[in-house]
Amino acid sequence: MYTIEIISTILEQKLLKNNNNANEINELVYDSRKIANPAESLFFALQAARDGHQFIPDAYQKGVRNFIVSEAVPFFTDKHDVNVIEVDDTLAAMQAIVAYHRAQFSFPIIGITGSNGKSIVKAWLFQLLSPDKKVYQSPKSYNSQLGVALSLWNLNAHYDLAIIEAGISEPGEMDRLEKMIKPTIGVLTNIGLAHAQHFDSKTQKLTEKLKLFTGVEALIASPAYIDDSLVPADAEWVRWGRDATDDIRLVETDIHINSTTLHLRIGEEDKTCSVPFTDKASLENIMTCISVLWYLGYGSDVIVERITGLRPLEMRLQLKKGINNTSIIDDSYSNDLASLRISLEFLQQQNQHENKTLILSEMEGLTENDKFQHKLVDLLNTNGINRLIWVGKQYAWLDRLAVANKLVFTDTDELLTSLSDLRFAEESILIKGARVFQFERIVQRLTLRSHGTVMEINLNAISNNLMAYRSLLPNQVKLMAMVKAFSYGSGSFEVANLLQFSKVDYLTVAFADEGVELRTAGISLPIMVLSPDRETFRSLLKYNLEPEVYSMAFLNEFITFLKEENRRDFPIHLKLDTGMHRLGFFPSEISAAIDVINANPEVRVQSFFTHLVASGDPSQDDFTRMQIQQYEESATQLAEGIGYTFIRHVANTSAIVRWPQAHLDMVRLGIGLYGVDMDHTMGNLEEVSRLKTTVTQIKELPAGETVGYDRKGVLKRDSKIATVKIGYADGYLRRFGNGIGKMQIGSQFVATIGNICMDMCMLDVTDVNVQVGDEVLVFPDLMHAAKDIGTIPYELLVNISSRVKRVYYYE
Repeated sequence: MYTIEIISTILEQKLLKNNNNANEINELVYDSRKIANPAESLFFALQAARDGHQFIPDAYQKGVRNFIVSEAVPFFTDKHDVNVIEVDDTLAAMQAIVAYHRAQFSFPIIGITGSNGKSIVKAWLFQLLSPDKKVYQSPKSYNSQLGVALSLWNLNAHYDLAIIEAGISEPGEMDRLEKMIKPTIGVLTNIGLAHAQHFDSKTQKLTEKLKLFTGVEALIASPAYIDDSLVPADAEWVRWGRDATDDIRLVETDIHINSTTLHLRIGEEDKTCSVPFTDKASLENIMTCISVLWYLGYGSDVIVERITGLRPLEMRLQLKKGINNTSIIDDSYSNDLASLRISLEFLQQQNQHENKTLILSEMEGLTENDKFQHKLVDLLNTNGINRLIWVGKQYAWLDRLAVANKLVFTDTDELLTSLSDLRFAEESILIKGARVFQFERIVQRLTLRSHGTVMEINLNAISNNLMAYRSLLPNQVKLMAMVKAFSYGSGSFEVANLLQFSKVDYLTVAFADEGVELRTAGISLPIMVLSPDRETFRSLLKYNLEPEVYSMAFLNEFITFLKEENRRDFPIHLKLDTGMHRLGFFPSEISAAIDVINANPEVRVQSFFTHLVASGDPSQDDFTRMQIQQYEESATQLAEGIGYTFIRHVANTSAIVRWPQAHLDMVRLGIGLYGVDMDHTMGNLEEVSRLKTTVTQIKELPAGETVGYDRKGVLKRDSKIATVKIGYADGYLRRFGNGIGKMQIGSQFVATIGNICMDMCMLDVTDVNVQVGDEVLVFPDLMHAAKDIGTIPYELLVNISSRVKRVYYYE
């Protein structure tokens, strides 16, 4: 049991404030939005893109009374009910606490690192070892300095073994991870190009990663990646590969259409098994898993039996549209307390429906660990669950749960039989189950069908891109996020919910209808409407949407309407035209606008802004300076004229990076949020969306035949043609026809042939190994695709039809 006094002793730091509360500390928290059990939480004010000290009042408001800080906090001056410890580095303090906690356990810990394959190997090892061991695995991709700490905090004496994933992005990080994890068995996966930009060489990167294995008893790794000189002293090296000297030898592979037969030498025994994978990465990961099992003493027959049962894993939580206007959150590949917490946080973040249902399976450790039950009950009671559907044989603990509507099914088959009677409609449904329960069958029944083309949206990437831009801003600068045009094709309220959860200050839409949709979906953030008109005035008032005001005529018309509605002090956003010449007041019109605003208390200037024409183009910098100067002069004139302050904003996405002097009170983040770096100034943006389709049919055609409408696709050789499920009605423009468009199947690039059809198009796959049903990446490189047809990525993204199913991923 940890109390604040024990934490103080571990850190060798005195309590600055002590309320003499001996409550047990069970939760380490750093995000004031994710506090489920405040009475037992210890809040760390981490110094990141946003200073965690800013959110101490929020954490306090939610009931947290234990804090770790790295600076004086005036908020605590008159607070006598808090415990506060001040340290030099709050993240280092968390890591020190976790290192102490990890040292309390003597069971084996497998530490996994590498460039690729870490999460897959971890998940497969969990699956392979779970039949006879109680195994803990770090949740999802919690492999960073913070993620590893949070993972290790969940260790307890119930487990026989733990598997912890560790990742680094720059030199020096692995030393801190090793001090926390202290693995007994080391696993090195593939060494590739990930994060290579932060290392001088591949050798330096490998050397840094190997620091994780400083004190291990055994190292599982292929000689393809290391040699004897790199193996830690006193560690047994378990080799896998194709050489006769390897402990686990891959003698031969027979690759079929959807599977591979492995001919293996496991120790001194020859074995054969079939796995449903053909790619090199999966086969390497399987060899790693076999080696771990062999080192742990499993016989070759058991190893082959379990390896044969491996299946592809969906490692990401997915948000899908469900039947009867439901939202399905699919996290059905694993189930433990840590990953359940992540899933419930996402359920709260995506606040799409008032009613929330959780379909949950039994999990390891629940039946015999009362403390585990206590944590689970607290977690479920504080996350607004309206209905719990429990699948499992142990359910007596449900009596302690405050959820009013509780249903119990002994297995998944029984639940599937009763599914139609449960009447799912107008609700969010989180489906969270261990793999053995096969909850993917429930997902299939509840998810709307699609026509084979999907747009995958990585919500983590949006969040990370947001933080990348935020890191460039002073703390006092607000951030407005552009969600117009269906969030640049990425979806509306799904993205807006994430941005609201991330505490952006404003959202911007193009039309009032978009704002109405966000409001009805539960978005409460201030929303600016860029193109309002007379027909939408009533919607603006009803849904509290704030209009851009761009002309004297529009200003007078809106004021007249507000007078008719007896409304006063309504927020407006005044637009200044400094060179775009699209919408806005000229500087010479500001004086007249001031007179109208002063004479009419119906409106209040909430913000004053302009749009930079070419802030990302160095050749136009003189024009940009002129725009900023004109804006500043007009802003001063407006402030003096109306006698009060307002939000000043000029900087668009490019200007956030290139024009820090234009940050002012707020910036507007658009296409950069969605991972498109138009000016190549941000090196750390992540790809947000991936448009995928599938192969419907393959035809063998002789030279001289034609393909598609108007016989435009003329074959110059005997060819193999694949038809894929995407056309111009989906947003794949006709300009991509006749070889202009390039798609990707596996690692191969293929070109279109013939004209693009409404619902389909054809690809020349003559030189590619392809099968019906294979996945096809439509835009392997969005920037290149746009350039190929003489446009910009914006056009490609916003043209992707709403009939294309959006699937959202989150970790």
